[in-house]
Amino acid sequence: MTTAPASTERLGDLLIREGLITREQLQQALEQQQGSGMRLGYTLVKLGMVQEIEITKMLARQYRVPAVDLSRFEVDEKIIKLIPNEVALRHTVLPLKREARTLTVAMADPTNHSVLDDLKFITRFDIFPVIAGEYTLRTAIERYYEQTDAQLESLLKDMEAEDLEIVEEEDEEEGSAIQIADDAPVVKLINGIMTDAVKRGASDIHIEPFEKEIRVRYRIDGSLQEVMKPPVKLKAALTSRVKIMSNLNIAERRVPQDGRIKMKMGDRVIDFRVSTLPVIFGEKIVLRILDKGNLTLDLTKFGFEPKAEKDLMRNILNPYGMVLVTGPTGSGKTTTLYSALSRVNNIDVNIMTAEDPVEYNIHGINQVLVRNEIGMTFAAALKAFLRQDPNIIMVGEIRDLETGSIAIKAALTGHLVLSTLHTNDASSTITRMIDMGIEPFNVASAVNLIVAQRLVRRICGNCKAECEYSEEELGALGIDAKHAGEIQLYKGEGCDTCGGTGYKGRQGIYEVMALSPELRRMILRGSSSDELKQTAIEEGMLTLRMDGMVKLQRGVTTLEEVVKETAE
Repeated sequence: MTTAPASTERLGDLLIREGLITREQLQQALEQQQGSGMRLGYTLVKLGMVQEIEITKMLARQYRVPAVDLSRFEVDEKIIKLIPNEVALRHTVLPLKREARTLTVAMADPTNHSVLDDLKFITRFDIFPVIAGEYTLRTAIERYYEQTDAQLESLLKDMEAEDLEIVEEEDEEEGSAIQIADDAPVVKLINGIMTDAVKRGASDIHIEPFEKEIRVRYRIDGSLQEVMKPPVKLKAALTSRVKIMSNLNIAERRVPQDGRIKMKMGDRVIDFRVSTLPVIFGEKIVLRILDKGNLTLDLTKFGFEPKAEKDLMRNILNPYGMVLVTGPTGSGKTTTLYSALSRVNNIDVNIMTAEDPVEYNIHGINQVLVRNEIGMTFAAALKAFLRQDPNIIMVGEIRDLETGSIAIKAALTGHLVLSTLHTNDASSTITRMIDMGIEPFNVASAVNLIVAQRLVRRICGNCKAECEYSEEELGALGIDAKHAGEIQLYKGEGCDTCGGTGYKGRQGIYEVMALSPELRRMILRGSSSDELKQTAIEEGMLTLRMDGMVKLQRGVTTLEEVVKETAE
């Protein structure tokens, strides 16, 4: 069927002309609609500004097609099967009835000819479009396509989804929140995944679409574990649900998007940092869980050895100089920096941070989000900080000469500067900074202490047991059999508490190099990182491997974990 030409007058203007909304309400709805991927009519109904039946009548006149009241329809299951789940969700369409070779389809936009052509091709029927309110239409699609899915129901049985609230960022001052009241199974499933991941102590949730399946994995204690495979027909629905919760554009599937969800679970408020990425079979979604309730900010509980802890505490209490934390992504550098800042966060100091992104909000600290696309780089933020009368500055990462030079200058002019670099150990951090182009005399003068760190998995306390290794196994791991024979080694046998992995929780291992007068002289002489490391060891520093072996002797972790995360 070919629809008649639609009126060119915009919906908002039509509604104002009819006296159904005011110009101010239209402006508010347009602001709310921006970036959501939803149509104006849907937004107006969601905000309660106008009855959906009025919108539907108006659109029917505008598009010159019949309107339909979906509450009066009960669609036959055979008709529903004519349009696949993913197509119905993607295009917001619902088949209603079939007469001979004509299929009547409810649509939010009956003038979209590319969708009409797609439906005709998929169903092999002529399409007769009718208009329905988008809000009611989406609810009907969820009801018809998802509530009878036995596989989904079985997934939900294993998962007790708590009552969640999405905390609206813009309404935080009034303390308002919008409760998720929808009982649609896909909503329950997403809620279940999020609450389950938090209960299990996961740091990330991965939702990955493939050709014939969807895979959901949690990163627990640094390792990914598969937890479920939802029905593949829910691919579009799961993606759309997460995007709506994080205020992303559900209509844009070609470029990566980043968003945030703030959820209230009981008395806890948990942030989820959302990242979407287009892949060949849909969009992969990763949710980083930022649970402030699990954030330990007491440095004395991190597992530093006595000398390392004493050196670190002394240097973060210095009024000026630079403290650097190094290690690969996911090694806990940010947590160490936050903990150091919490130790010095008093009413009489001005603390400023530049972060990409801001992972945790800490009261009393001025935190700035770095946004390279608008020129708000680490270097730009640092320059601005120096005009803001700071005492302590944290830079998320020193990536280039400009950032490094400004940070060094700040450390030399009476400020305590904390930052991170991506290097393998403490001593190589010095040579990395010099390779960037920073003068050795500036590095030697400004840097007070460097911490290199890794995270190893802790042996599960519930199934911990003594174990022995053969000489061949020890040799393959690069450990001298005689040295290993001097200590008792342990492993986790695997139980319900640890999910059969033998590990529960993580432990930091640290290499803390305080710059002594001799080390500063060696930097000025151009000594290599190996020479600096050897001198630091002679002065009492434990390397990452040495600290790992201490944790091994205490039965905290396994030999495999220490060898995997450290090098001789």
